[in-house]
Amino acid sequence: MSKWFIKGLHTDVNRIASENNISRELAILLANRGIIEKNDIDKFLDPRLDRMHKPELMKDIIISGDILQDCIEHEKRIRIIGDYDVDGISSVYILYKALHRAGADVDYVIPDRIQDGYGINQFLVLEAKAQGIDTIVTVDNGISAFSQTKLAKEMGMRVIITDHHDIPEDIPPADAIVNPKQKDCLYPEKLLCGAGIALKLSIHLLERFGINALDDDSLEIAALATICDVVDLIGENRIIAARGLERLNNSQNIGLNALISASGLAGKKIGVYHVGFIIGPSLNASGRLDSAILGLELLLSSRSDEAMAIAIKLRELNEERQFLTRDGVERVENLIETQLGNQSVIVAFDPHIHESVAGIVAGRVKEKYNRPTIVLTRGKEGIKGSARSIEGYHIFNELNKVSHLLERFGGHPMAAGLSLKDANLEQLREMLNRNSRLTEDDLTPKIYIEMPMDPGSFDWNLLSEIEKLEPFGKGNPKPLFGFKGLKIHKAAILGKNSNVLKLIIGKDYTEKLEGMVFSDPEMWVSGARDSFGQQEVENALAGQRNSICMDIVYYPSVNDYMGRKSIQFIIDSYRFKE
Repeated sequence: MSKWFIKGLHTDVNRIASENNISRELAILLANRGIIEKNDIDKFLDPRLDRMHKPELMKDIIISGDILQDCIEHEKRIRIIGDYDVDGISSVYILYKALHRAGADVDYVIPDRIQDGYGINQFLVLEAKAQGIDTIVTVDNGISAFSQTKLAKEMGMRVIITDHHDIPEDIPPADAIVNPKQKDCLYPEKLLCGAGIALKLSIHLLERFGINALDDDSLEIAALATICDVVDLIGENRIIAARGLERLNNSQNIGLNALISASGLAGKKIGVYHVGFIIGPSLNASGRLDSAILGLELLLSSRSDEAMAIAIKLRELNEERQFLTRDGVERVENLIETQLGNQSVIVAFDPHIHESVAGIVAGRVKEKYNRPTIVLTRGKEGIKGSARSIEGYHIFNELNKVSHLLERFGGHPMAAGLSLKDANLEQLREMLNRNSRLTEDDLTPKIYIEMPMDPGSFDWNLLSEIEKLEPFGKGNPKPLFGFKGLKIHKAAILGKNSNVLKLIIGKDYTEKLEGMVFSDPEMWVSGARDSFGQQEVENALAGQRNSICMDIVYYPSVNDYMGRKSIQFIIDSYRFKE
């Protein structure tokens, strides 16, 4: 059972509403996000491209431009080395297109997830030298590649690192490092993804040649990466996502349009959900189960037939990934039920879980059990896997405490990757749980409500105001509202798999609103039966008067059915009131 909290207000929302000519409800939502000053509100509600910062504020971006311009003018070869996820693919695409537009002799390499592992490695450095590369540019990786960078420099190559990951103690000896997280970098935005930084470098570089970097599809590809990499959608990320989504809905990219069509999204307005849960995972599947080059070739495709063939292949790979994910989650759940029990830190090992989906499986299990979760499988050399954490448990720090048991590890507070020897598995599980200070309260899911509000209060004007906060995502979550004591006029189980519950609800028996529950309908039936009895449930399912009463957490949405639009309410969580 989750705990519900109302976000605390510590400001005068009436003043905010009056000064900005907005509703009190929108003022509350902005205040809950820490946006209270008029200038900040204006920027948030109107995320224009001209409000982006000059790339030249970013440390080493001018040096990077000098090096790349020298390569172009003197016909020296450039190689981009990326990463195999959506952010990595997008970063390679953006910078490759920019360099190509500037007339550079440029190619790219994306390492294989399983064979090569993450980022630039010694083999790629040696290969670049053997093939006459003058300058290596990393995108979405490289900030921890000290030895690889040192080797490249010793062999006479220049190295530009563009990355957004945390800065290690030992900085690689690159010619230029473009990463706003550097302590001496004055760039105001520290949360750009890899593609966002590649976009900044592209803007700076192309300005040298009198070319507008934003007059092609780079912005929409950066938006794709920004959403999929789950960075905070505030500040410049918000501008990239908002304006990029606009362009994506009118995209001229042949490959992207093919993937949209192959995904059944043609003619629909593409939003954060479609990017994050349909388009992005299909691109990601190439790096998980095949080669990320396939995803890049889709974006670079200039032929519709070729693009559609790749798009169909990516969809097939994503379906395979979904199967592997479901299988992996079931395997871990079975381990929890039969062997692991109620441990505060889940450490699950199954050699049959596909290495490429270990992180996704860990995330799914973490969401279900609200416990830090490490999913381990059999790698080429011993055990390897991924970790996903919860609020209040810094997974990287906790792994650091047991680093003597690990061969390799890396990550940040909420996610990590690791490898270890078989002999250390049980000790790792035992020590993480012994060291855990997680309380029952820590392990109880928490839901934060913007404000109590009767669903019947929503009209099209208020819904339009809330839409001004889009796109929603990390750092700017979709607003949740709460209401106590709703009556149930009717309940109906829908969907070909009977996996959707439709409720007709209201604060009294005269108000009739449409509520949708996308979790297991049988859970609702069972809960209602336990609280109110079988007859009341049967009455509700028959649309007859009943005594069932609920508290709900919900968000409003638009139901567009057969060209008729209506407001409906997506019920995120509920509890019965006896």
